[in-house]
Amino acid sequence: MLKKMGRLDSETKTELNEHIDEIFGLFDANKDEKAKKKLLDLCKTPNYFIREYVGKSLATYENQTKIEPLAREMINHRIYGIRATALFYYYEKYKDDFENLFRIVEDVYDVIPWEVESIINDLWKNYPDEMKEKMNIWIDSNDSKKRALSFHGMENIASSDPDVIMRFVSKVINDDTLEVQKKISHILTQTAKANPIIAFPYIREWLAPGDDKTIKTLWISMKKIANIVLQKNRRSQTNELVLLTEQTVNDWRNDENEYVAKMGEMLSRIINR
Repeated sequence: MLKKMGRLDSETKTELNEHIDEIFGLFDANKDEKAKKKLLDLCKTPNYFIREYVGKSLATYENQTKIEPLAREMINHRIYGIRATALFYYYEKYKDDFENLFRIVEDVYDVIPWEVESIINDLWKNYPDEMKEKMNIWIDSNDSKKRALSFHGMENIASSDPDVIMRFVSKVINDDTLEVQKKISHILTQTAKANPIIAFPYIREWLAPGDDKTIKTLWISMKKIANIVLQKNRRSQTNELVLLTEQTVNDWRNDENEYVAKMGEMLSRIINR
């Protein structure tokens, strides 16, 4: 019995391989309709990892002329699991072809969201320069889903390219969409942890105008940083994040801008408790 949830163990993979071998055998015997039926039944699962395993396995079948038209049909199917399985097929097929893979992701980002997030995260790891270019377009989109997704996985460049992230955030720091605000808070936390000396001046600049929405977004990030510093400070007072955060918070407390000073005061209460 295949697992309905959770990662795959060796027993589940063995069972899946048996199903997949049977499907491939039916294709080999030109029993395409029967193979298709068994495949679609296998894809109708709530288990993300089964969909991934089956989808990627389809890319290994020798006769791709039978799989390709089926995959095009599957990725537009009304059932989520079938669409998701097809996306993983394309991911495996085009994993070394960024443009083709990204084209497919852009076609389905709003109808296969969980799997698209996973793939976008991998694309940031494997194709950071190409993703900077593509996400620079998405972040200016009128579609809030695209704007939110543009930040997903961006933490993969938090250490290497923090300035790029902060410039991205600058474009949407006043975004009205809750999902975009959540993504901003998350990426700011990751970037500030990795490169506080780069992140903090940007955050101070965004605080200064006193926009309530922006302050709330920044508070969520800085509160997390302050709590991290509180824990690290109990172990080591020489940690770079600890030293830079404490210095920044002290500077902010004495800042001439009332909004910056208020943020500094609130953060000081956390760090010094």
